[in-house]
Amino acid sequence: MTEKIKNKILRELKSAGDKKSAAGKAAYFQTQKGGYGEGDLFWGLSVGQQRKIAKKYYAEINLKDTEELLKHKVHEVRVTALMIMIAKYEKASEDKKAKIIAVYLRNTKYVNNWDLVDLSAPLLVGDFWYHNRPDAMWKYAKSGKLWEERIAVISTFYFIRCGRFDETLALCKFFLNHKHDLIHKACGWMLRETGKKAKTYLYAFLDKNCKIMPRTMLRYAIEKLPEKKRKHYMEL
Repeated sequence: MTEKIKNKILRELKSAGDKKSAAGKAAYFQTQKGGYGEGDLFWGLSVGQQRKIAKKYYAEINLKDTEELLKHKVHEVRVTALMIMIAKYEKASEDKKAKIIAVYLRNTKYVNNWDLVDLSAPLLVGDFWYHNRPDAMWKYAKSGKLWEERIAVISTFYFIRCGRFDETLALCKFFLNHKHDLIHKACGWMLRETGKKAKTYLYAFLDKNCKIMPRTMLRYAIEKLPEKKRKHYMEL
């Protein structure tokens, strides 16, 4: 039965696709040779279309077949699989949450673009690590793998929402010398979110590190600050 549900999901996703949109998404997510999304494939669905299908089937499809969808070569299928996992996680017991997280963490190589990471990391591992293993993200931060590094940083969005900032600030400091702008952007974004909750934490980080922060990280971090403060940190 669940195999049929998996195939239903695939058919519905493929039939809802649009070739023009697929071409646009392929360019946007840098699937060209040497791009961070090199070789990825798209069917051209909107986020809304994917959410609708995930909501329709998440209770029926089992975790094993969801994992198979997460390994699919088409980007939107992987997105939908993550949406299904999030929906399952929100309704799950603690034991079942641990099983969902285990599936996610053994398949991080398929969570392989920034939208996949940003969709899933706070709501899955962010939630789980906050309540069970607050320092677990360091294994992924130190992996040397771009998407696992981004998972580590973005997972702390959940921590920030709960009023906890130490992990975010420590990771951002750890990544000050990172070479990729997708990590600079992720850190800058999380610093900005920290500032929304507690400006004193953001100001303390900036006062200590703004002179050595990657320019992109700094711009993202100060985006919501008063103009006078933004100018101050950019001039430093």
